[in-house]
Amino acid sequence: MLGIAIGMAVMILSVAVVVGFKKEIREKVIGFGGHVRVTNYDANASYETQPIAFPADLREQISQTRHVRTVSEFATKPGIVKTDDDFQGVVVKGVGADFAWDFFAQNLLSGEVPAYRNDTTVNEVLLSKVLSDKMRLKTGDSFLTYFVQDKVRVRKFKVSGIYSTGFKEYDNAFILADIHHVQKLNGWKENEVSGLEVNIDDYAHLDNCAEDIYFLCGNRFDENGAAYYVQTIREVSPEIFNWLDLLDMNVWVILVLMISVAGFNMLSGLLILILEKANMIGVLKSMGAQNYSIRKIFLYQSAFLVLRGMFWGNVVGLSLCLLQKVFGVVALDAEVYYLSVVPIHLTFVHWLLLNVGTFVISVLMMVVPSYMVAKITPARSMRFD
Repeated sequence: MLGIAIGMAVMILSVAVVVGFKKEIREKVIGFGGHVRVTNYDANASYETQPIAFPADLREQISQTRHVRTVSEFATKPGIVKTDDDFQGVVVKGVGADFAWDFFAQNLLSGEVPAYRNDTTVNEVLLSKVLSDKMRLKTGDSFLTYFVQDKVRVRKFKVSGIYSTGFKEYDNAFILADIHHVQKLNGWKENEVSGLEVNIDDYAHLDNCAEDIYFLCGNRFDENGAAYYVQTIREVSPEIFNWLDLLDMNVWVILVLMISVAGFNMLSGLLILILEKANMIGVLKSMGAQNYSIRKIFLYQSAFLVLRGMFWGNVVGLSLCLLQKVFGVVALDAEVYYLSVVPIHLTFVHWLLLNVGTFVISVLMMVVPSYMVAKITPARSMRFD
């Protein structure tokens, strides 16, 4: 029972931590890039992108696609932030009035998210804490950003708010600004952007939604003859998602080890139980009991012990998960793990599959040793007196 309880608690914690970790990291990456991106097919891999125009009917069709929650335009351009004390290379990500600020609002440390409009250009920007600390800027401060092109251009921005996601690679690079600045710097038309970011209601629908958008944009060209290119966030940042997929292997290893330990504990326990009750088995057989009936007695008793062990394992595992979820007892180095505390996320489906799987496998492992009952005869059972 103790072995099963410990194994159950470890499995619950392992699944909750890994699922929580993948969910948190995935949401951070999606927060910076959306679930699906539609860009210029000829665009290179740098942040100095090629423009593409979206007609109103195409954008409306994308927004009405199944599971699509928001559709927003964006444009990126590399620049250099310069203050009296320091300078830093950045990527200015221009967004418009339709941008979904939910992710950045949740990670806002001070100030507020900018309010951009379609009919005017706003100089307020959202800055990360990493950049604000390096450049010694705070909410309300102004700074200059230089853009190196045919002729060096400069823009003066004002810090509207400061955010921190813990994802240093992105926090160290991105400044969120009005998309009109990027369009004017690049000499683009008002309807030309780097692309569209599409956010959906559930990550599980990512592939199906991307396929639907691909069929809308495939073999279609904008007013300048540029082709549309549809990518999921997994394709935009494959190295991060491949790394997250490797975590699944760790979970499976832990689950197999814990279930194996719990199963072999019960297997050895059942063998001992049968040997201890050999005399009782002989008496029952002498009174006409069948092997199948006696086996059921031991299997029912073993299943009862498994359920008791699983109950206490659930109590311990779920309590530890709740404790970490509410109080964040176990901390992490954000520079290494991108998170400040160990994340916890356990759905009812995961919990149910863990419990049902553990119970079924444990009981099945006890079926074979239960056949030892057939080897015990009333005459042999006398030796166990």
